[in-house]
Amino acid sequence: MTVSHDHSKGLLIAALGGMALTVDIPLIRLADGAPWTILMLRSGTTLLAGLIVWSVWRWSTPSAPKLIPGRAGLVVAMLYGLGSIAFITAVFNTTTANLVFILAFNTMFAALLSWLFLGERPRPATFVTMAVMIIGVGIIVGGSIGSGHLFGDLLAATSAFCVASAITISRHSGKDMGFPALIGVVLPFLVAAYMVWTTGFHVNAPWWIILNGGLVIPFSFFCLATAPKHISAPEVAMFYLLETVLAPVWVWMVFNEVPSRDTLIGGAILIIALIAHSLWQLHLGRQRHAALAVRHPA
Repeated sequence: MTVSHDHSKGLLIAALGGMALTVDIPLIRLADGAPWTILMLRSGTTLLAGLIVWSVWRWSTPSAPKLIPGRAGLVVAMLYGLGSIAFITAVFNTTTANLVFILAFNTMFAALLSWLFLGERPRPATFVTMAVMIIGVGIIVGGSIGSGHLFGDLLAATSAFCVASAITISRHSGKDMGFPALIGVVLPFLVAAYMVWTTGFHVNAPWWIILNGGLVIPFSFFCLATAPKHISAPEVAMFYLLETVLAPVWVWMVFNEVPSRDTLIGGAILIIALIAHSLWQLHLGRQRHAALAVRHPA
């Protein structure tokens, strides 16, 4: 019963974090600024919000999570920081649809890393899903060759790999990694601050990115970084798919940015493959719970 409760708790935490993340890209676009200025404001406000929340939590109770729980926490923080730099740069170098569809690949990255480093061997269905997803991403990236989006697509893949690595390490450590995900933005903040100092501060609507960095990102990152304590890395990565599905919708509604044909085809392949894989995993989970109930009746 406790295991089931923990799993449900992890799913709820991940779902809340994934839903909040869907408005990240639209808020970045609404701020209408230069990439380095946007990155500095987004990471700076996220860092400030994380430190304030941790300080209040620490002051109110000695059982508050550590800001950086050991060497694993430091590595996780660095990975989230590198992923943030790659993500923001990708926002300005490819389309929203390309970006979020390629970010969805972090689910398969997480499954591969969990297999290689945690010994959690994927099922045959997961291998099939990976192969189908590679085809989908190939179609998206192939359509970007010659369109000027290839660099942004590669950065999106880099961001997905960094996030998947951070989730896997968090799962392996068993520690609460909510705050390392927030403190990790100190790296992009310092890099961006230096670049803004040399190139100048350029943003037309800073309040959107301050809202994003001060509220949306801290909440989302904390939830998604805490969830691996209760559920597996691939399961957490699945909730990043909410951004894959909804972010292009918000951008289409606000900016009228219509995805290309190749992006829609590749994205459809990705989403269908991942939904089918998720439903299969859910079916297997129910079978296991039913088998346990038969063996250990109440």
